[in-house]
Amino acid sequence: MNPERMNVESFNLDHRTVAAPYVRVADRKVLPQGDVITKYDVRFTQPNVAHLEMKAIHSLEHLFAEKSRNYSESVIDFSPMGCQTGYYLIMQGEPDVGSVANLVEATLTDVLQATEVPAANEIQCGWGENHSLAGAQEAARAFLAQRAAWEQVTA
Repeated sequence: MNPERMNVESFNLDHRTVAAPYVRVADRKVLPQGDVITKYDVRFTQPNVAHLEMKAIHSLEHLFAEKSRNYSESVIDFSPMGCQTGYYLIMQGEPDVGSVANLVEATLTDVLQATEVPAANEIQCGWGENHSLAGAQEAARAFLAQRAAWEQVTA
């Protein structure tokens, strides 16, 4: 099977050949004024084999979005993938994968110390009841346990 090239980078990635967990550059864009943004694929689970539960995904999104900004002013967004296997981390500039992995490590270490999910309420969140601090911490712990493998995308 040789599908035609698609506009979305991840649709062109053969998900059968990757070996999660990993952190990889998924895309770079140069904006009209010359600014650069880089999108990183922060893959927690093996595609088409395992996935994260929604409450854990949602809570980890809140925790990472809040805590990562303590380490970098370049963080633009941290968004879950619809397939529930990871996140896209969008950053200003072109930080190398190693420094992004260090940011992810520091942030997830903070997640393990959290006592609550930030903004997990009906005022600040569109589905304030849909959270699990324990689930987010379990996902963070599992990802951190495989830190040495993060920069190897394929087996």
